[in-house]
Amino acid sequence: MKLFKKIIIFTAMCYLPFTSSAWGIIGHRVVGEIADSYLTKKTKKAIAAILGNESVAMASNWPDFIKSDPNYRYLNNWHYVNLKSDLTFDEVNNFLTADTATDAYTKINFLVNEMKTNTLLPNETKVMYIRLLIHIIGDIHQPMHLGKPDDRGGNAVKLKWFDEPTNLHAVWDEKLVEFQELSYTEYAKAINFITKEQRNSWKQQSLVQWIYDTYTLTGKVYAESKPDSRLDYLYNFKFLAPMNDQLLKGGFHLATVLNDIFK
Repeated sequence: MKLFKKIIIFTAMCYLPFTSSAWGIIGHRVVGEIADSYLTKKTKKAIAAILGNESVAMASNWPDFIKSDPNYRYLNNWHYVNLKSDLTFDEVNNFLTADTATDAYTKINFLVNEMKTNTLLPNETKVMYIRLLIHIIGDIHQPMHLGKPDDRGGNAVKLKWFDEPTNLHAVWDEKLVEFQELSYTEYAKAINFITKEQRNSWKQQSLVQWIYDTYTLTGKVYAESKPDSRLDYLYNFKFLAPMNDQLLKGGFHLATVLNDIFK
């Protein structure tokens, strides 16, 4: 009887939803792989001195892998910024610049400042900080990581991906990316095309602007992703290009930050 109960409990646990993580494994690695292609030689050397043989792409998933470790649960709020709907740029800017919460915006600023100015950081802390920075910059380019506070960034928006019950956050974490059936290296190679004009423009953008641009897409995602709806080929058609733009921007912005830290 005890064995039977254990089997039932184990089976039930297999069907419990896992905590969502922006872009999933493949998406985060795409961002990291793209970023690596825009790093200077000096930056690559500095990162290798910290991470050893671990690439930027492979380092990108560590903050999600350790979520189940009680010692790192304090990092959970570092992955997102919840924003109400229909805010203007000035309203988002005012909210973020007055922000003292533990969220992606405040922690990106913290990590960048620590990596640039704290010369006494032990290497193990540098490893943790650079992994977090790689991951969280990817996070803020995933629209549902700037989602509404009342639905937990789309986690409470239940719908179907084809005929599979899921939620809106999971669709953007993994379903859309995985639907393309590409490895992270194939994906990065397929979309990594940036014009000179885009490079010059994106280099000048602030963290607030990155967040607002993603937030603008977030509003469009909500409008096209109603609760209890069925998302399928048409949804992929509508959002594939915007999603690829976010992955590409995430990679380029990440490279810009890392090059600035190690210049």
